[in-house]
Amino acid sequence: MAVERLWLDVPFAEKDEAKKGGARWDPAARRWYAPRPGMAELERWAAAPDVPDLLPGEDRSLGSGLFVDLVPRTCWFTNVRSCVDGKDWERLRRMITRRAGQRCEICGAVESREQRRWLEAHERWTFDEAARVQTLRRLVCLCTDCHTVTHYGYAQVRGVEAQAFAHLVKVTGMTEAQARQHVQAAFAVWEKRSLVTWELDLGILTDAGITLAPPPGAGGRARVSEETLRSGGRPAAPRRPGPERDARRYGRG
Repeated sequence: MAVERLWLDVPFAEKDEAKKGGARWDPAARRWYAPRPGMAELERWAAAPDVPDLLPGEDRSLGSGLFVDLVPRTCWFTNVRSCVDGKDWERLRRMITRRAGQRCEICGAVESREQRRWLEAHERWTFDEAARVQTLRRLVCLCTDCHTVTHYGYAQVRGVEAQAFAHLVKVTGMTEAQARQHVQAAFAVWEKRSLVTWELDLGILTDAGITLAPPPGAGGRARVSEETLRSGGRPAAPRRPGPERDARRYGRG
């Protein structure tokens, strides 16, 4: 007879502390659990009910396939993970990977420690330009490679632009010329949206009972992005590709 696990919701940052308190890891379920009832040291991580597979108001058809999905400058480094309480992020992450069958929803890849490829949550947003509201409409499970493509500007900052470009071409079947045009068009949209300070609407999370850790205010998010980039000594904005530099970078000249 299968043993009923006493599951825990342990944020990644607290896993060592939970392990010290007696928590054990179930590699099949990819989740921590208490080996026996009544362990006071683990009560703080007692599991809450699972997040529903479809969040209230979520549009799972929004944004299909692989494409560059740049976040406006005023919202860099204030993603959904940074806005959600640690325990609830674990619940949300678990739902996103579970409903995707533990595979990337775009290319079908699974996690691979050897290839340093993980499954990650990516946000799809809609933008109301009149109201200046950026609304979360979908969460999608992506592998590290596909996620790097979507955040192409950050790939440049990290020095992995060539790898991101190659993956974009491989997955979409675009020619290199088509892929460059796609990236340039995405940057044009990014430049326009980055002129606006957006308010965040995370209603699909709060309506599902997810506890938010309040993000910085709209003005404060711009400071967060600048300070984060500056602390690493990295450029303050992604570089929009130019034809000559593209040919050199992607091995065409």
